[in-house]
Amino acid sequence: MHHPDTAPQPQIDPRHAGRDAPSSGSVRFNGNVNGHMNDTDTMTDAHANATINRPTQDSLSANVDMDEVGKFTQLAHEWWDKRGAFATLHEINPLRLNWIEANVNRYTGSGLTGKKVLDVGCGGGILTESMARRGAAATGIDLGVENLQAAHLHAEQNHLTAQVQYRHIAIEQLAKQQPESFDVVTCMEMLEHVPDPSQIVTACFDLLKPGGVCVLSTINRNPKSYLFAIIGAEYVLGLLDRGTHDYAKFITPAELDSMAIAAGFNRQDLIGLHYNPITKRYWLAQNVDVNYMMAVVKPQ
Repeated sequence: MHHPDTAPQPQIDPRHAGRDAPSSGSVRFNGNVNGHMNDTDTMTDAHANATINRPTQDSLSANVDMDEVGKFTQLAHEWWDKRGAFATLHEINPLRLNWIEANVNRYTGSGLTGKKVLDVGCGGGILTESMARRGAAATGIDLGVENLQAAHLHAEQNHLTAQVQYRHIAIEQLAKQQPESFDVVTCMEMLEHVPDPSQIVTACFDLLKPGGVCVLSTINRNPKSYLFAIIGAEYVLGLLDRGTHDYAKFITPAELDSMAIAAGFNRQDLIGLHYNPITKRYWLAQNVDVNYMMAVVKPQ
């Protein structure tokens, strides 16, 4: 097994378009589909070429970067291509899923089966769907309509629509609509793409039931993470488009811990996520210099 320093380590980023910007309405992707948006703002066709009224910056809160949204939605058609733009995410998903479930089991006494789970910034639904396959009732939310179409279509093709639903809604808006509704909330590789990540962390807290588990992931901010996540992944290896990340938005574990504590969480676990793009091997380790995940719990 290679040490992460043996090759430039890419930022493990699913290129989410869902940066959780509040929208003027929620677009649900569950049940019967017909290919247009109706008067309840419901997009119901996962694969129709429908005209969709997308939100503008003026209609959104300050906690969204529309440039980030536009940067990623163009890749939505590749979500379920395991050799495409999201190949790395497919490769590391089992590792992340197992760590998430291990923490859920540790702090709730059972795994994902029977849990009501929310995946924030779900993109094309890779993690959302995998949690549903573990027995969870999963909801994915995202700002990218194209991403949600790809996610719903894949769930439909795999007969998972009873276990998974997708909504085009901001996490802050959902937190107002459904406080304390979920047993588990995940927010992976999204915090470094929004202007105020602390708002997202607070909304995660509000959405969880007492005793619920939240798993967050992001990128540390230091010279090593700049070398690996930006220079290595974007410029040397070409694993991500140049400009995917803004180093100034990277978040140290201490900063994320402070956000979680300020929201009301108790921090429980922290682990580094490592990937070698040459050998295609990935693993967890205590080193959190670049990519890392943090598990936090809402007190009873």
